[in-house]
Amino acid sequence: MKSKIKKYKIIVLLGAMLFLSNKLPAEDGTVQTPLKNEADTTVSFLPDSKVSFNNFSSDINSSFSQHYIHTFGIEIRPGYIIPTNIFIRGDNEMKKPIRSALSAHLKYSFHYLPNSYTDRIYGKAYQGIGLAYYTFGDRREIGDPIAFYLFQGARIAQFAPRLSLNYEWNFGASFGWKPYNEQDNPYNRAIGSKTNAYINVNFYLKWALSPLFDLTTGLTLTHFSNGNTKFPNAGLNTAGAKIGIIYNFNSNAHSLSRPSYQPFIPEFPRHISYDLVFFGSWRRKGVIFGEKEVPSPDSYPVCGFNFAPMYNIGYKLRAGISLDGVYDGSANVYTEDYIVGTPQPFFKPPINKQLALGLSGRAEYVMPYFTVGVGIGANVLHKGGDLKGLYQVLALKIEVTRNSFIHIGYNLQNFHTPNYLMLGFGFRFNNKYPKIHH
Repeated sequence: MKSKIKKYKIIVLLGAMLFLSNKLPAEDGTVQTPLKNEADTTVSFLPDSKVSFNNFSSDINSSFSQHYIHTFGIEIRPGYIIPTNIFIRGDNEMKKPIRSALSAHLKYSFHYLPNSYTDRIYGKAYQGIGLAYYTFGDRREIGDPIAFYLFQGARIAQFAPRLSLNYEWNFGASFGWKPYNEQDNPYNRAIGSKTNAYINVNFYLKWALSPLFDLTTGLTLTHFSNGNTKFPNAGLNTAGAKIGIIYNFNSNAHSLSRPSYQPFIPEFPRHISYDLVFFGSWRRKGVIFGEKEVPSPDSYPVCGFNFAPMYNIGYKLRAGISLDGVYDGSANVYTEDYIVGTPQPFFKPPINKQLALGLSGRAEYVMPYFTVGVGIGANVLHKGGDLKGLYQVLALKIEVTRNSFIHIGYNLQNFHTPNYLMLGFGFRFNNKYPKIHH
Protein backbone atom coordinates (compact mmCIF):
# COMPACT_ATOMS: atom_id res chain seq x y z
CA MET A 1 0.00 0.00 0.00
CA LYS A 2 2.82 2.41 0.88
CA SER A 3 4.50 1.66 -2.45
CA LYS A 4 1.30 2.59 -4.37
CA ILE A 5 0.90 5.82 -2.42
CA LYS A 6 4.53 6.71 -3.09
CA LYS A 7 4.02 6.16 -6.84
CA TYR A 8 0.92 8.37 -6.89
CA LYS A 9 2.80 11.16 -5.08
CA ILE A 10 5.63 11.04 -7.59
CA ILE A 11 3.25 11.05 -10.55
CA VAL A 12 1.33 14.03 -9.12
CA LEU A 13 4.62 15.90 -8.56
CA LEU A 14 5.86 15.30 -12.07
CA GLY A 15 2.41 16.06 -13.50
CA ALA A 16 2.64 19.53 -11.98
CA MET A 17 4.56 20.43 -15.12
CA LEU A 18 1.26 20.43 -16.98
CA PHE A 19 -0.12 22.93 -14.48
CA LEU A 20 2.87 25.20 -15.05
CA SER A 21 1.89 25.56 -18.68
CA ASN A 22 -1.15 27.58 -17.59
CA LYS A 23 1.15 30.17 -16.00
CA LEU A 24 3.26 30.84 -19.06
CA PRO A 25 4.03 34.37 -20.27
CA ALA A 26 3.53 35.70 -23.70
CA GLU A 27 5.84 37.92 -25.67
CA ASP A 28 5.29 40.53 -28.30
CA GLY A 29 7.46 39.83 -31.32
CA THR A 30 6.98 43.35 -32.68
CA VAL A 31 8.44 45.35 -29.82
CA GLN A 32 10.47 48.32 -30.96
CA THR A 33 14.08 48.60 -29.86
CA PRO A 34 13.94 50.42 -26.51
CA LEU A 35 16.40 52.69 -24.83
CA LYS A 36 17.76 52.04 -21.36
CA ASN A 37 17.19 54.64 -18.67
CA GLU A 38 20.48 54.79 -16.71
CA ALA A 39 18.88 56.57 -13.76
CA ASP A 40 16.83 53.61 -12.54
CA THR A 41 15.80 50.06 -13.36
CA THR A 42 12.94 51.03 -15.69
CA VAL A 43 12.89 50.52 -19.43
CA SER A 44 12.13 53.52 -21.67
CA PHE A 45 10.45 52.80 -25.00
CA LEU A 46 10.39 55.33 -27.78
CA PRO A 47 9.36 58.02 -27.53
CA ASP A 48 8.99 58.70 -23.79
CA SER A 49 7.04 55.94 -22.02
CA LYS A 50 8.54 54.24 -18.94
CA VAL A 51 7.81 50.66 -17.98
CA SER A 52 8.93 49.06 -14.74
CA PHE A 53 9.84 45.38 -14.48
CA ASN A 54 6.37 44.59 -13.11
CA ASN A 55 4.62 46.53 -15.87
CA PHE A 56 6.96 45.01 -18.42
CA SER A 57 5.84 41.58 -17.23
CA SER A 58 2.13 42.32 -17.21
CA ASP A 59 2.24 43.86 -20.69
CA ILE A 60 3.52 40.65 -22.22
CA ASN A 61 0.98 38.27 -20.64
CA SER A 62 -1.48 37.01 -23.24
CA SER A 63 -2.53 33.72 -24.80
CA PHE A 64 -0.31 30.65 -24.45
CA SER A 65 -0.61 29.15 -27.91
CA GLN A 66 0.35 32.32 -29.80
CA HIS A 67 3.62 32.95 -28.03
CA TYR A 68 5.19 29.52 -27.46
CA ILE A 69 6.33 26.78 -29.75
CA HIS A 70 5.07 23.35 -28.69
CA THR A 71 7.02 20.27 -29.68
CA PHE A 72 6.66 16.50 -29.68
CA GLY A 73 9.74 14.31 -29.90
CA ILE A 74 10.71 10.67 -30.31
CA GLU A 75 14.13 9.40 -29.24
CA ILE A 76 16.03 6.12 -29.28
CA ARG A 77 18.92 5.76 -26.80
CA PRO A 78 21.20 2.69 -27.09
CA GLY A 79 23.62 2.43 -24.18
CA TYR A 80 26.40 0.56 -22.41
CA ILE A 81 25.86 -0.50 -18.79
CA ILE A 82 28.84 0.63 -16.72
CA PRO A 83 30.05 -2.40 -14.67
CA THR A 84 30.02 -0.80 -11.22
CA ASN A 85 29.06 -3.96 -9.28
CA ILE A 86 29.55 -7.73 -9.43
CA PHE A 87 25.97 -8.39 -10.54
CA ILE A 88 26.54 -6.40 -13.74
CA ARG A 89 30.01 -7.90 -14.21
CA GLY A 90 28.63 -11.44 -14.38
CA ASP A 91 27.66 -12.70 -10.93
CA ASN A 92 24.06 -13.22 -12.01
CA GLU A 93 21.69 -15.98 -13.05
CA MET A 94 22.93 -15.92 -16.66
CA LYS A 95 26.59 -16.12 -15.53
CA LYS A 96 27.66 -13.47 -18.02
CA PRO A 97 28.14 -9.68 -18.02
CA ILE A 98 25.11 -7.48 -18.63
CA ARG A 99 26.40 -4.88 -21.04
CA SER A 100 23.68 -3.31 -23.18
CA ALA A 101 20.72 -1.03 -22.58
CA LEU A 102 18.10 0.36 -24.94
CA SER A 103 15.36 2.90 -24.37
CA ALA A 104 12.62 4.62 -26.37
CA HIS A 105 11.33 8.06 -25.34
CA LEU A 106 8.22 10.14 -26.07
CA LYS A 107 8.60 13.82 -25.11
CA TYR A 108 6.44 16.94 -25.06
CA SER A 109 8.00 20.37 -24.50
CA PHE A 110 7.42 24.07 -25.04
CA HIS A 111 9.84 26.95 -25.55
CA TYR A 112 9.87 30.68 -26.13
CA LEU A 113 9.59 32.28 -29.56
CA PRO A 114 12.96 32.61 -31.33
CA ASN A 115 14.70 35.94 -30.65
CA SER A 116 12.27 36.96 -27.92
CA TYR A 117 13.95 38.55 -24.90
CA THR A 118 13.34 35.47 -22.72
CA ASP A 119 14.73 33.27 -25.50
CA ARG A 120 17.91 35.37 -25.53
CA ILE A 121 18.28 35.46 -21.72
CA TYR A 122 17.97 31.70 -21.24
CA GLY A 123 19.64 30.47 -24.44
CA LYS A 124 16.62 28.94 -26.20
CA ALA A 125 15.52 27.14 -23.04
CA TYR A 126 12.79 24.53 -23.28
CA GLN A 127 11.07 22.30 -20.72
CA GLY A 128 8.57 19.46 -20.69
CA ILE A 129 7.62 15.93 -19.67
CA GLY A 130 8.82 12.59 -20.99
CA LEU A 131 7.91 8.91 -20.92
CA ALA A 132 10.51 6.19 -21.54
CA TYR A 133 10.67 2.40 -21.81
CA TYR A 134 13.97 0.73 -20.83
CA THR A 135 15.28 -2.78 -21.43
CA PHE A 136 18.59 -4.24 -20.25
CA GLY A 137 18.49 -7.70 -21.78
CA ASP A 138 17.60 -9.44 -18.49
CA ARG A 139 13.89 -9.11 -17.84
CA ARG A 140 13.96 -11.96 -15.30
CA GLU A 141 16.41 -10.32 -12.86
CA ILE A 142 16.27 -6.58 -13.69
CA GLY A 143 12.95 -6.01 -15.41
CA ASP A 144 11.98 -3.61 -18.20
CA PRO A 145 11.17 -0.39 -16.29
CA ILE A 146 9.16 2.61 -17.45
CA ALA A 147 10.35 6.13 -16.54
CA PHE A 148 8.22 9.26 -16.22
CA TYR A 149 10.24 12.47 -15.96
CA LEU A 150 10.61 16.22 -16.20
CA PHE A 151 13.26 17.64 -18.47
CA GLN A 152 14.82 20.96 -19.40
CA GLY A 153 17.51 21.97 -21.82
CA ALA A 154 19.08 24.96 -23.55
CA ARG A 155 21.64 25.96 -26.15
CA ILE A 156 25.37 25.88 -25.35
CA ALA A 157 26.65 27.18 -28.69
CA GLN A 158 25.20 28.17 -32.07
CA PHE A 159 27.45 26.98 -34.91
CA ALA A 160 25.18 27.99 -37.79
CA PRO A 161 21.59 29.21 -38.22
CA ARG A 162 20.42 25.58 -38.41
CA LEU A 163 23.00 23.83 -36.18
CA SER A 164 23.53 24.17 -32.42
CA LEU A 165 25.10 22.33 -29.47
CA ASN A 166 22.70 21.83 -26.56
CA TYR A 167 22.41 20.21 -23.14
CA GLU A 168 19.44 18.57 -21.41
CA TRP A 169 18.74 17.05 -18.00
CA ASN A 170 16.02 14.53 -17.12
CA PHE A 171 14.75 13.86 -13.61
CA GLY A 172 11.93 11.58 -12.57
CA ALA A 173 10.91 8.16 -11.33
CA SER A 174 11.10 4.70 -12.89
CA PHE A 175 8.72 1.83 -12.18
CA GLY A 176 8.61 -1.89 -12.89
CA TRP A 177 12.02 -3.06 -11.64
CA LYS A 178 12.69 -6.60 -10.40
CA PRO A 179 14.43 -5.87 -7.07
CA TYR A 180 16.67 -8.06 -4.94
CA ASN A 181 14.89 -10.86 -3.10
CA GLU A 182 16.72 -13.42 -1.00
CA GLN A 183 14.60 -16.28 -2.37
CA ASP A 184 13.35 -15.21 -5.81
CA ASN A 185 16.10 -12.82 -7.05
CA PRO A 186 19.21 -13.42 -4.93
CA TYR A 187 21.86 -12.27 -7.43
CA ASN A 188 20.51 -8.77 -8.06
CA ARG A 189 22.45 -6.70 -5.57
CA ALA A 190 22.26 -3.62 -7.78
CA ILE A 191 18.55 -2.80 -7.46
CA GLY A 192 16.76 -2.95 -4.12
CA SER A 193 13.31 -1.48 -4.85
CA LYS A 194 10.55 -1.62 -7.47
CA THR A 195 10.59 2.19 -7.83
CA ASN A 196 13.83 4.08 -8.41
CA ALA A 197 14.89 7.62 -9.20
CA TYR A 198 15.82 8.32 -12.81
CA ILE A 199 18.52 10.92 -13.57
CA ASN A 200 19.96 11.66 -17.00
CA VAL A 201 22.14 14.32 -18.59
CA ASN A 202 22.83 14.52 -22.30
CA PHE A 203 24.70 16.73 -24.75
CA TYR A 204 23.60 16.78 -28.36
CA LEU A 205 23.68 18.50 -31.74
CA LYS A 206 20.40 19.78 -33.16
CA TRP A 207 19.89 20.28 -36.87
CA ALA A 208 16.87 22.31 -37.99
CA LEU A 209 15.80 20.29 -41.04
CA SER A 210 12.84 22.61 -41.67
CA PRO A 211 10.64 24.98 -39.64
CA LEU A 212 8.65 21.92 -38.51
CA PHE A 213 11.29 19.20 -38.00
CA ASP A 214 14.57 18.98 -36.05
CA LEU A 215 17.06 16.11 -35.90
CA THR A 216 19.02 15.49 -32.68
CA THR A 217 22.08 13.28 -32.08
CA GLY A 218 24.28 13.17 -29.01
CA LEU A 219 25.68 11.42 -25.94
CA THR A 220 23.88 10.53 -22.70
CA LEU A 221 24.65 9.47 -19.12
CA THR A 222 21.95 7.84 -16.94
CA HIS A 223 21.71 6.83 -13.28
CA PHE A 224 19.05 4.73 -11.53
CA SER A 225 18.93 4.27 -7.74
CA ASN A 226 16.55 4.46 -4.77
CA GLY A 227 18.44 7.18 -2.90
CA ASN A 228 19.59 4.89 -0.08
CA THR A 229 16.01 4.30 1.06
CA LYS A 230 16.29 0.52 0.69
CA PHE A 231 19.06 -2.09 0.45
CA PRO A 232 20.76 -2.93 -1.80
CA ASN A 233 21.40 0.42 -3.46
CA ALA A 234 24.35 -0.09 -5.81
CA GLY A 235 22.22 1.34 -8.60
CA LEU A 236 22.60 1.05 -12.35
CA ASN A 237 24.51 3.45 -14.62
CA THR A 238 24.60 3.67 -18.40
CA ALA A 239 26.48 5.69 -21.01
CA GLY A 240 25.35 5.83 -24.59
CA ALA A 241 24.09 7.74 -27.58
CA LYS A 242 20.78 9.14 -28.70
CA ILE A 243 19.05 10.03 -31.95
CA GLY A 244 15.69 11.70 -32.25
CA ILE A 245 13.19 13.64 -34.33
CA ILE A 246 11.32 16.70 -33.00
CA TYR A 247 8.12 18.06 -34.52
CA ASN A 248 7.41 21.78 -33.91
CA PHE A 249 3.64 22.24 -33.91
CA ASN A 250 3.25 25.98 -34.43
CA SER A 251 6.60 27.01 -35.89
CA ASN A 252 6.95 28.86 -39.19
CA ALA A 253 9.59 29.89 -41.72
CA HIS A 254 10.47 33.01 -39.72
CA SER A 255 11.87 30.85 -36.90
CA LEU A 256 14.89 29.96 -39.10
CA SER A 257 15.50 33.41 -40.57
CA ARG A 258 18.02 35.87 -39.23
CA PRO A 259 16.25 38.45 -36.98
CA SER A 260 16.13 42.04 -38.15
CA TYR A 261 16.42 43.37 -34.59
CA GLN A 262 17.64 42.32 -31.14
CA PRO A 263 15.04 42.73 -28.36
CA PHE A 264 16.08 44.74 -25.33
CA ILE A 265 17.15 42.83 -22.20
CA PRO A 266 16.71 44.87 -19.00
CA GLU A 267 19.77 45.15 -16.79
CA PHE A 268 19.60 42.60 -13.99
CA PRO A 269 19.11 44.10 -10.49
CA ARG A 270 21.78 42.39 -8.40
CA HIS A 271 20.60 41.68 -4.86
CA ILE A 272 20.69 39.24 -1.94
CA SER A 273 17.75 36.90 -1.50
CA TYR A 274 17.23 34.37 1.29
CA ASP A 275 16.14 30.76 0.80
CA LEU A 276 14.69 28.77 3.72
CA VAL A 277 14.18 25.04 3.10
CA PHE A 278 12.67 22.36 5.34
CA PHE A 279 13.24 18.75 4.30
CA GLY A 280 12.74 15.18 5.45
CA SER A 281 13.16 11.60 4.27
CA TRP A 282 14.12 8.15 5.45
CA ARG A 283 17.23 6.05 4.87
CA ARG A 284 18.88 2.69 5.42
CA LYS A 285 22.27 2.22 7.05
CA GLY A 286 25.19 -0.19 6.82
CA VAL A 287 27.00 -0.57 10.17
CA ILE A 288 30.64 -1.58 10.47
CA PHE A 289 30.99 -4.86 12.41
CA GLY A 290 34.47 -6.33 12.54
CA GLU A 291 35.92 -5.96 9.05
CA LYS A 292 32.69 -5.79 7.11
CA GLU A 293 29.58 -3.64 6.78
CA VAL A 294 26.34 -5.17 8.05
CA PRO A 295 23.02 -3.70 6.85
CA SER A 296 20.71 -2.67 9.64
CA PRO A 297 17.15 -4.00 9.14
CA ASP A 298 15.63 -0.68 10.21
CA SER A 299 14.73 2.49 8.31
CA TYR A 300 15.80 5.72 10.00
CA PRO A 301 14.18 9.18 9.78
CA VAL A 302 16.05 12.24 8.55
CA CYS A 303 14.92 15.86 8.80
CA GLY A 304 16.56 19.25 8.64
CA PHE A 305 16.70 22.78 7.29
CA ASN A 306 18.85 25.03 5.10
CA PHE A 307 18.99 28.82 5.41
CA ALA A 308 20.95 30.35 2.54
CA PRO A 309 21.61 34.04 1.83
CA MET A 310 22.21 34.00 -1.94
CA TYR A 311 23.77 36.78 -4.01
CA ASN A 312 21.89 37.00 -7.32
CA ILE A 313 24.71 37.71 -9.78
CA GLY A 314 22.66 37.67 -12.96
CA TYR A 315 19.65 36.12 -14.64
CA LYS A 316 21.14 32.61 -14.50
CA LEU A 317 23.47 32.50 -11.49
CA ARG A 318 23.25 32.71 -7.69
CA ALA A 319 25.94 32.00 -5.10
CA GLY A 320 26.04 32.09 -1.31
CA ILE A 321 26.57 30.33 2.00
CA SER A 322 24.06 28.02 3.67
CA LEU A 323 23.51 27.20 7.32
CA ASP A 324 22.55 23.50 7.37
CA GLY A 325 20.92 21.74 10.31
CA VAL A 326 20.12 18.02 10.31
CA TYR A 327 18.83 15.23 12.49
CA ASP A 328 19.99 11.89 11.05
CA GLY A 329 18.40 8.97 12.87
CA SER A 330 21.00 6.59 11.44
CA ALA A 331 24.06 8.56 12.57
CA ASN A 332 26.38 6.61 14.89
CA VAL A 333 24.09 3.58 15.06
CA TYR A 334 26.18 0.61 16.24
CA THR A 335 26.01 -3.13 16.82
CA GLU A 336 27.66 -5.53 19.23
CA ASP A 337 28.59 -9.22 19.49
CA TYR A 338 25.61 -11.53 19.45
CA ILE A 339 24.83 -15.22 19.67
CA VAL A 340 24.90 -16.91 16.28
CA GLY A 341 21.41 -17.97 15.28
CA THR A 342 19.74 -15.00 16.98
CA PRO A 343 18.92 -11.63 15.34
CA GLN A 344 21.85 -9.21 15.38
CA PRO A 345 20.95 -6.20 17.54
CA PHE A 346 21.48 -2.58 16.47
CA PHE A 347 21.54 0.31 18.93
CA LYS A 348 20.89 4.04 18.61
CA PRO A 349 23.08 6.53 20.47
CA PRO A 350 21.80 9.56 22.44
CA ILE A 351 20.08 12.14 20.23
CA ASN A 352 22.90 14.67 20.63
CA LYS A 353 25.10 12.28 18.60
CA GLN A 354 22.63 12.43 15.73
CA LEU A 355 22.30 16.22 15.45
CA ALA A 356 24.64 18.46 13.47
CA LEU A 357 24.94 22.05 12.27
CA GLY A 358 27.08 22.81 9.24
CA LEU A 359 28.10 25.50 6.77
CA SER A 360 28.27 24.99 3.01
CA GLY A 361 29.08 27.04 -0.05
CA ARG A 362 26.27 27.01 -2.62
CA ALA A 363 25.96 27.83 -6.32
CA GLU A 364 22.74 27.72 -8.35
CA TYR A 365 21.99 27.71 -12.05
CA VAL A 366 18.67 29.52 -12.55
CA MET A 367 16.33 28.76 -15.44
CA PRO A 368 12.57 29.16 -16.01
CA TYR A 369 10.64 27.05 -13.46
CA PHE A 370 13.72 25.06 -12.37
CA THR A 371 16.89 25.84 -10.44
CA VAL A 372 19.75 23.34 -10.18
CA GLY A 373 22.04 23.80 -7.17
CA VAL A 374 25.27 22.28 -5.83
CA GLY A 375 26.97 22.69 -2.49
CA ILE A 376 29.95 21.52 -0.47
CA GLY A 377 30.35 21.95 3.27
CA ALA A 378 31.22 20.49 6.64
CA ASN A 379 29.48 20.11 9.98
CA VAL A 380 30.92 22.53 12.54
CA LEU A 381 28.82 21.52 15.55
CA HIS A 382 28.52 17.76 16.11
CA LYS A 383 29.57 14.86 18.33
CA GLY A 384 31.79 13.12 15.79
CA GLY A 385 31.55 9.68 14.25
CA ASP A 386 29.35 9.57 11.15
CA LEU A 387 28.85 13.34 11.30
CA LYS A 388 32.51 14.17 10.65
CA GLY A 389 33.92 14.92 7.22
CA LEU A 390 32.72 16.84 4.19
CA TYR A 391 29.25 16.65 2.70
CA GLN A 392 28.02 17.49 -0.77
CA VAL A 393 24.55 18.53 -1.92
CA LEU A 394 22.87 18.30 -5.32
CA ALA A 395 19.40 19.86 -5.43
CA LEU A 396 16.58 20.67 -7.82
CA LYS A 397 14.14 23.46 -6.94
CA ILE A 398 10.81 23.41 -8.78
CA GLU A 399 8.99 26.73 -8.76
CA VAL A 400 5.48 26.67 -7.28
CA THR A 401 4.90 30.41 -6.84
CA ARG A 402 7.22 33.35 -7.26
CA ASN A 403 8.51 32.93 -3.68
CA SER A 404 8.04 29.22 -2.97
CA PHE A 405 9.37 25.99 -4.43
CA ILE A 406 9.53 22.21 -4.08
CA HIS A 407 12.99 20.99 -3.03
CA ILE A 408 14.37 17.61 -4.18
CA GLY A 409 17.97 17.01 -3.17
CA TYR A 410 20.55 14.41 -2.26
CA ASN A 411 23.37 14.48 0.26
CA LEU A 412 26.69 12.65 -0.16
CA GLN A 413 29.50 12.25 2.36
CA ASN A 414 33.13 12.66 1.31
CA PHE A 415 32.16 12.64 -2.40
CA HIS A 416 31.28 8.92 -2.54
CA THR A 417 29.22 7.65 0.42
CA PRO A 418 25.43 7.89 -0.11
CA ASN A 419 23.77 9.78 2.73
CA TYR A 420 20.10 10.72 2.38
CA LEU A 421 17.39 12.28 0.26
CA MET A 422 16.28 15.85 0.97
CA LEU A 423 12.57 16.09 0.06
CA GLY A 424 10.90 19.28 1.16
CA PHE A 425 9.54 22.74 0.55
CA GLY A 426 11.22 26.13 0.46
CA PHE A 427 10.51 29.85 0.64
CA ARG A 428 12.42 32.79 -0.87
CA PHE A 429 12.57 36.19 0.83
CA ASN A 430 13.62 39.58 -0.58
CA ASN A 431 13.18 38.23 -4.08
CA LYS A 432 13.86 41.01 -6.60
CA TYR A 433 14.28 38.75 -9.59
CA PRO A 434 12.53 40.34 -12.62
CA LYS A 435 9.13 38.88 -13.46
CA ILE A 436 9.98 37.71 -16.94
CA HIS A 437 8.46 34.24 -17.17
CA HIS A 438 5.43 34.36 -14.82
